[in-house]
Amino acid sequence: MDGRQQRVRKTRKRRGEPRDVVVFVYDGVRLMDVAAPLEVFATAAGLGGAYALTVCSADGAPVITSTGTRLHADAAVSEVGEVHTVIVPGSEDLPHHPPPDGLLDAVTLLAGRCARVASVCTGAFALAAAGLLDGRRATTHWRHAAVLARRHPAVTVDPDAIFVRDGHMYTSAGVTAGIDLALALVEDDEGAGLAREVARDLVVFLRRPGGQSQFSVAARTPSPRHDVLRGLLDEMAGDPAADHSLPALARRGGLSARHLTRLFNEQVGSTPAAYVESVRLEAAQALLEAGETVTGAARRSGLGSDESLRRVFLRHLGVTPSTYRARFRTTGEGAGARAGTRAGAEGTRAAAGAKAGGGARSR
Repeated sequence: MDGRQQRVRKTRKRRGEPRDVVVFVYDGVRLMDVAAPLEVFATAAGLGGAYALTVCSADGAPVITSTGTRLHADAAVSEVGEVHTVIVPGSEDLPHHPPPDGLLDAVTLLAGRCARVASVCTGAFALAAAGLLDGRRATTHWRHAAVLARRHPAVTVDPDAIFVRDGHMYTSAGVTAGIDLALALVEDDEGAGLAREVARDLVVFLRRPGGQSQFSVAARTPSPRHDVLRGLLDEMAGDPAADHSLPALARRGGLSARHLTRLFNEQVGSTPAAYVESVRLEAAQALLEAGETVTGAARRSGLGSDESLRRVFLRHLGVTPSTYRARFRTTGEGAGARAGTRAGAEGTRAAAGAKAGGGARSR
């Protein structure tokens, strides 16, 4: 925890005040980027969390959101004092045009008055343009990650993460990732119990870990030109636990192991073994999200033993399978149905079976 975070937390504790969460809005702001974190923090406050919410604009005037909806502000930036959290939502214009007049000054001023700063989706462009992400890791919507990296070379952009924390700066991917980020912030503040209650109230999983991919293995893999290779990838996605060793793949494809390895490297961008591991990891994640045991997920995904599953999770996600499973655990009826609903809606996870690699990308 850095000095500013300690100062704000000590002040809040001394005064017995809630954590002030400020969401900064401006013309063209994406409505969902604003509403999603507000809903999470408001729900947390309703369930006993220490939060007070403020929507502010540069001059306190209403703004017109991306949907054309007029959004009223509670205060001007100049009226905002020392607060705990500042959230900067994104807009469709930020990756393509210079920031609106006053945006960077407002973001810089707010960032200097808080313990932590978070952006949703393309809000990372505002933070980066203000110099707040220089020398830090960050993420944004996968569609705009390359632009962010090119425009701001001092920022290390992770194009795949759901959200990234670097010090007191938090950045998140597109739209619904704002929910994941806000739930993670609630968990940091109030503990997993309240975060879980908020998630249950909103009928979402507790949260996807920040390092989880924005989209599935199949969605981020270029479509191979070679018919045999496409067929083998479909087989892996359809049954991750089958024998997908190099000799077995070569035999089924009617190719030599050397030729198949060369095709994978050229058209998939990885070795056969690395791709199979990615597919099985994704299958194991889906199984754990749906309530499967660690042992069951290891077996049904094709990763084999608990220890193999643990090594793969630590290498790729930085958490153990049991920790990952706990993040998605819920109580009451319908947990499996909710898991399947979310997987189908977002297209980033196969529902409770051993399949992996949907086709659609998550926002």
